Amino acid sequence: MSGGKETPRQKMIGMMYLVLTALLALNVSKSILDAFVAIEENIQISNENEFGRGEEKRADLKAVAEDKSAPDVAKKAAKLMETVNAIDKMAGEQIKLIDEMKFEILNTCGEQMGTFEKPIINPESIVHVAYDKKYPLKPTRMKLDHVDAKDKYDEPMLVMGIAEDIKKPSGNGIKLWDSYNKFRKDLVELLAKSASTEEKSYKLNMPAINTFKDFKDLNAQIDKALKDKVAPDDMEAIKKIYQGLTKQEKSEVHEVKDVHWIGKTFDHSPSVAAIASLSSMQKEILTARADAVSLIRSRVGGGEYSFNKIMPLAYGPDIANNGEEITLEVLMAAYDSDKQPIVKPNQGSLKETKDGKGYVVTKASGSAEMKLTGTITILNKSGVPKTMPYEKTVKIMKPEGTISLPEMAVLYRNYDNIVVGVASGYPECKLNGNGVSLTKKGAQYVAKPTGTGKKCSISISGYNPITKKTVQLGNYEYDIKPMPKAEAFWGPNESGKRATQKGANVLFAKFGPGIPLKATFTVQRWRLGIPAIGKEESGNGNKLSPMAMQYLQGAKAGATAYFTVWYSGPGVNMVPVEASYTL
Repeated sequence: MSGGKETPRQKMIGMMYLVLTALLALNVSKSILDAFVAIEENIQISNENEFGRGEEKRADLKAVAEDKSAPDVAKKAAKLMETVNAIDKMAGEQIKLIDEMKFEILNTCGEQMGTFEKPIINPESIVHVAYDKKYPLKPTRMKLDHVDAKDKYDEPMLVMGIAEDIKKPSGNGIKLWDSYNKFRKDLVELLAKSASTEEKSYKLNMPAINTFKDFKDLNAQIDKALKDKVAPDDMEAIKKIYQGLTKQEKSEVHEVKDVHWIGKTFDHSPSVAAIASLSSMQKEILTARADAVSLIRSRVGGGEYSFNKIMPLAYGPDIANNGEEITLEVLMAAYDSDKQPIVKPNQGSLKETKDGKGYVVTKASGSAEMKLTGTITILNKSGVPKTMPYEKTVKIMKPEGTISLPEMAVLYRNYDNIVVGVASGYPECKLNGNGVSLTKKGAQYVAKPTGTGKKCSISISGYNPITKKTVQLGNYEYDIKPMPKAEAFWGPNESGKRATQKGANVLFAKFGPGIPLKATFTVQRWRLGIPAIGKEESGNGNKLSPMAMQYLQGAKAGATAYFTVWYSGPGVNMVPVEASYTL
């Protein structure tokens, strides 16, 4: 149709294509508009449901406040009813404000609405159920399929204050934005304050969080603002309410940056779409109100969590021994089989969740005890999560076997005798002595005989820190012997043998290889004699003098060197010991 001459038939065919294309476009537009009508209808149904949910919790709390059989609980509930009334007043003001804007949009579009106070109601009217001051939380019920100007978008933009600039709304648009955010702030601050008691008061000054990278960032900002400012039990519920009322203030739309949420929502929005958006905001307000009343209702107990199953549970000590008295704690536990808990262990892994319990599997490790931690989360009737930490301490028993040598039951006087006790079946072992002192050193004891007796005894007991009981398991008698005498060594040379290193100039006093005791001795003085050359030499300390070394190295092979060494050590002082070496 745009180049060259066309026959009348070709012109007619081209015109038919244009008409068909236009008709298809009109049909698509009508389908989209009808979709907004259906969406708005569903939102209005949801609004009624959220209103009813909040009313149900309100009625429960009011019944508790009027129950004379529990005066203290009724008094607390009556106080909380004041908070609920304040919440309802704030929410009702928002519902009315948004309803008034709906009327203004439709009237500006040329619809016959009447005024908000005196709406037109008939079988063909848009208003189906008018706003009632007696029920300020119930939005006006409309039938958008009766709207003639469904596709008008200039008028909603004008009413919402974005006809000039979608980045900077004015008039009703900015009024709605500011009022909505003020409701969010006032609501969470009131909820936080209402949890205050004589022992603990809460005061929250909630910042306006309308800029965030993503949902994770939003959560982090809310957590920071609420930390230590709200009751711990209210944390998740208040966080959920704030999230539901939070919108990103500025965003990028079709490559245009810093578009305000009002501009993004109502820019070129058909009248029925604008009404649906406003109804959606009313739903968010009614949902927040219902969640807030549910939270307040939970503070006087009962009804917040659902249970449809019960099961018996018995708890007792983790460690028990034959003949020991055991105390069991038996209780009946209730849980909701439709809402299994969410268990997140810090150690081990979650095997399965059933019967209201999470089964965590891990391996015992460590030498004393193992602390198992994690969290368990359940949802209340409103779907608000309640997360609490769990902790379980398990005593770790080390598998051990012991072999005793009755003939070797000896403790040496003036020596740190190492004693190890094993109380099988008990997490702790205790030793007590008679005629011997016992000092705990790590997992061992150091035993030292006392007095002048020739025998002593040690008793062993098992202690259970859970039951706080101590049971004596045995008493053992030991002979007390004096410390064996040390031997003298000339360097590495052992007494009575041929010297392999005649150049050694140090003397030692220590136990020979036949004695397994560990003791340290100090050589105080020495004396050397070599009869074959008629020489003697003496000195203090453990080092031989240069003259003594000259005698030892100058003697002929086969000559004998005799040493006398005086040493000191545990319980002894200046004890002489003889040693001889073949040169």
